[in-house]
Amino acid sequence: MDINAIVSEITKDVLEKAGSAPVRRCPPEAAINAGGGGDYGQYIDHTVLKPETVKATLKKFCDEAKEYHFASVCVNPANVAYVASQLKGSGVKTCSVVGFPLGASTSFIKAAESTEAIKNGAEEIDMVINIGALKDKEYDVVYSDILAVVNACHPYAIVKTIIETSALTDEEKVAACALARLAGADFVKTSTGFGSGGATADDVRLMKQVVGEHIRVKASTGINDRRICDEMLKAGAVRMGTSKGIRIVKGEIDP
Repeated sequence: MDINAIVSEITKDVLEKAGSAPVRRCPPEAAINAGGGGDYGQYIDHTVLKPETVKATLKKFCDEAKEYHFASVCVNPANVAYVASQLKGSGVKTCSVVGFPLGASTSFIKAAESTEAIKNGAEEIDMVINIGALKDKEYDVVYSDILAVVNACHPYAIVKTIIETSALTDEEKVAACALARLAGADFVKTSTGFGSGGATADDVRLMKQVVGEHIRVKASTGINDRRICDEMLKAGAVRMGTSKGIRIVKGEIDP
């Protein structure tokens, strides 16, 4: 399989059609089934990734996630075992970041980190791609990097591939999503929260055009209220990485 040729062809095709291809949308009124009692909880990855995070904060996030029926609690690898123990039996999944936040670890380390996180209770893995290799158009390197994590995770955990949209051109965003799709990832995700920007509806829409119905889109960073969440849902995202999930569930909107 010539990864470079495949990605180049997909990128060319998507960019030519950008803005005209229909995007299957996930309207807010669809939030009715996944344990959320008819609310937005199923869309939320309750995220707590600051380096100064202590156990009291982790417990608070876990308690909130259980109360509001969030999809997951997303934490750093060192906190996975504790969070998994807090969430056991609740239906809320434990999510671990990998290669975070730079994506500059080797593929071996990312795969090993994923394996350990799963052993400690993670059911979802959010991995950061090799951004430098993507910008160098070393698509085989990026593909192999994602594939190493996918192989380490499946069938035990799903993989969300963080492409850090704020660091990329549109062409690079398309290529990153195409590579994630080819490698068998379950999601593409916009941002780490440690880059220069966060999710935009335009980026989510473009990402969804690349991955289609094959994989899903997670919008992360800057999803601070119901209005922004609705914009991301309409653009094609089905998960939100945010620490403001309670505000979203309650329907709060910034003035």
